[in-house]
Amino acid sequence: MMAKIKTAVLGATGTVGQRFVSLLASHPWFELVAVAASPASAGKRYADAVRGRWTPAVEVPTPVAGLTLARALEDRGAVAADVELAFSALDLDKETTRAVEEEYAASGVAVVSANSAHRWTEDVPMIIPEINAGHVALVDGQRARRRWGRGLLAVKPNCSLQSYVPVVKAWERFAPQRVSVTTLQAVSGAGRTLDDWPEMRDNVIPYIPGEEEKSEREPLKILGAVNGRRIRLAQRPAFSATCLRVPVSDGHLAAASIEFEKPATGDELRAALADFRPATAGLDLPSAPERFLYLYGDDDRPQPRRDRDVDGGMAVAVGRLHEDGGPRRWKFVALSHNTVRGAGGGAVLLAELLVAKGYISPA
Repeated sequence: MMAKIKTAVLGATGTVGQRFVSLLASHPWFELVAVAASPASAGKRYADAVRGRWTPAVEVPTPVAGLTLARALEDRGAVAADVELAFSALDLDKETTRAVEEEYAASGVAVVSANSAHRWTEDVPMIIPEINAGHVALVDGQRARRRWGRGLLAVKPNCSLQSYVPVVKAWERFAPQRVSVTTLQAVSGAGRTLDDWPEMRDNVIPYIPGEEEKSEREPLKILGAVNGRRIRLAQRPAFSATCLRVPVSDGHLAAASIEFEKPATGDELRAALADFRPATAGLDLPSAPERFLYLYGDDDRPQPRRDRDVDGGMAVAVGRLHEDGGPRRWKFVALSHNTVRGAGGGAVLLAELLVAKGYISPA
């Protein structure tokens, strides 16, 4: 059994940072030894800093509760000296986030980010491990060009697209041409709860700044191909997205319409979902779901309250598959847990992939 990889969480007191902490507390490969946040939290015990605003369903993990919070920016040299891996949930402007994450990587730390700041940096892979695990090859060029040694930068994509893009990937052989999707996104995607956001009760907000662009553009990088030191974006399918905020605590639901170049039957599409082989198959990653795609036959599934936690919140639930005017046009609904699969859990799984591929190891 290998020694555990010493790990930090940057931005540890926010919603995504808390999710990282809850997932890492008893992780078999990673040992959480450092937590960092804003200067306002610095010097406090972790449990004290999140008291009254802890959102995961589990208690604050005992091994982490007593850790003293460092300053993510000002103390980065000291934090970097103690760890091999850092998960970034920084809540800063993009320019500052990019600089801080690069400085940690330059210090020899593997940085896996839930932040959007580096998603379009040319040599930074943006990965859903089951779909585009091969994009980790960008790290070789990244390290060579930046002279980073053991350091690296990798990111997970936006939470809004992690329900429907896996379905599109599973149906790749039918040559998807266009995808139109409406996402119904939980309040936790904004770092809020229904208790502290009373304006969301009995309400829908029909616009989420920046989400539609992310939901349309990021799939093209995920579905693209490695081309030297960058990703050649996929040309098809074209994505069109409308993103709504709805009064749901956790779980992003997507209602999608897809058009194929090749005709498909319902049985063929269901079989493609059932038979989908993730790119992580055989790697024995601790956070990988037993099954990535779950297909429901009942017309009233999936539902956030009932299905967001399938396989620990790491799987994607799919349903309402029906033809939409011919064998080349179909509709479906997909659901993923936005703070587990879409944020903390997806990033932890990405770090496990990097370990399995030899890019991260104990010092």
